[in-house]
Amino acid sequence: MKRESSLRVTQQEIELQKTYIKKINKLNQNKNKKFIVNTFGCQMSESDGEKYRGLLIEMGYELTDNPIEADIIVFNTCCVREHAEEKIFSHLGNLKVLKRTKKDLIIAFGGCMAQQPQVVEKIKKSHRHVDIILGTHNVYRFPELLYNAVNSAKMISEVWDIDGVIPEGLPVMRNDGLKAWVDIMYGCNNFCSYCIVPYVRGRERSRDPKDIINEIKLLAEQGYKEVTLLGQNVNSYGLDNSSLTPQFSKEGNKEENYSSNSKNIRFDFTGLLEEVCKIEGIDRIRFMTSNPKDFSDKLIEVMAHNPKICRHVHLPFQSGSTRILEKMNRKYSKQQYIDLVEKIRKSMPEVSFTSDIIVGFPGETEEDFQDTLDVVKKVRFDLVYTFLFSKREGTPAAVMEDQVDEETKKNRFDRLLELVYKIVEENNEKMVGCIEEVFVEGISRNNEEYLTGRTGTNKIVNFPGDVSLTKKFVNVEILSQHLWYLKGKLVI
Repeated sequence: MKRESSLRVTQQEIELQKTYIKKINKLNQNKNKKFIVNTFGCQMSESDGEKYRGLLIEMGYELTDNPIEADIIVFNTCCVREHAEEKIFSHLGNLKVLKRTKKDLIIAFGGCMAQQPQVVEKIKKSHRHVDIILGTHNVYRFPELLYNAVNSAKMISEVWDIDGVIPEGLPVMRNDGLKAWVDIMYGCNNFCSYCIVPYVRGRERSRDPKDIINEIKLLAEQGYKEVTLLGQNVNSYGLDNSSLTPQFSKEGNKEENYSSNSKNIRFDFTGLLEEVCKIEGIDRIRFMTSNPKDFSDKLIEVMAHNPKICRHVHLPFQSGSTRILEKMNRKYSKQQYIDLVEKIRKSMPEVSFTSDIIVGFPGETEEDFQDTLDVVKKVRFDLVYTFLFSKREGTPAAVMEDQVDEETKKNRFDRLLELVYKIVEENNEKMVGCIEEVFVEGISRNNEEYLTGRTGTNKIVNFPGDVSLTKKFVNVEILSQHLWYLKGKLVI
């Protein structure tokens, strides 16, 4: 289905969906209806999953983790990796038997995979037990689609081929009352040659800063202490000019910041960060993800002068080879990336870096791979998300010549992990004996006698303590390192 994008969803449309929420809620009264939302993929998918859960709670469903109990199961999907797609289809296929025995079960298929025509065709042909197919642009219409599915025996499919819209005011069910994802923008304009995201999430469109600030203020009132600002490339927030015309500027990261009293707002990501820092009750601010090509000097300055902004930067570099980076359409070189890291470290020596790396991109030689290892050695990341190159239908990289064979990719992948693990352990070992401020998130999942939390540099710390410390900031002396976490003791 093609539909013209109108940017922000109208209040009239939101009110219409509220009527369907009330209708389904009435149908569900005293019936103990339950739901599951299975979310796959990145933080943006996690944020969408919170919206699905919020809508279902409003419609009178209760959360369960048992598929046999569920009356509706939502697949909130990811299409960045081939393995993820295979896993999702496997889960979907396993529900055929359950659907035969529980004919009233509603199965909804949404997220990025649903934006791909070939996936929709596969579902219609081979997974007729699916009741609803919807994409990334119309999550807000889920109540209406669900109501129609409940009252119809036909599969309902509504996937829009548009650049996307901005819904505001949707209910959200977050995982806890500690930390919150906050979308500041949707979509991506970068078109990295390996990435399917711009095709399934549309072009960049920024939320109105007033809506973002109001959402975070409400989170603070609800007791949240930490927020993470989300976007495919947060550094380009505001540059799309989508939601704030004519007050917005397309000129880039100027050093003119937002002022709520200004009639001529020029508001980029740095201005948004400074406004969020002013919100009382929010003690930690994180953001992701940043494209190195857009990480400005002004952003470094704002981070360095605002202690609320965590000293952690997730800065994907994908490959250390300038030649491969050009083929990836990343728009920076190996040396530019290293120079940026050094500039950030000079301003904030305590900063930690995490990153994403793709191994085996088409045409990658051993020399190119050595450049990747060289960047890892120079930057000394605290965590790296490593991926084998995966063809995504519809992207330029999928049809490039000189595809790297699986054995070579696996060999390089293992060598990269060996180096990364070694550096992570060495970085962690340097923290032993140090006292770190930790935000306590609750009881450790692996040891009920321990609490778990994170440092401002995003290190997980486990230590003995009382559960009453949850949601508080405490000082912890680091006693030992265990690769993926640190162990310590409370400093009174």
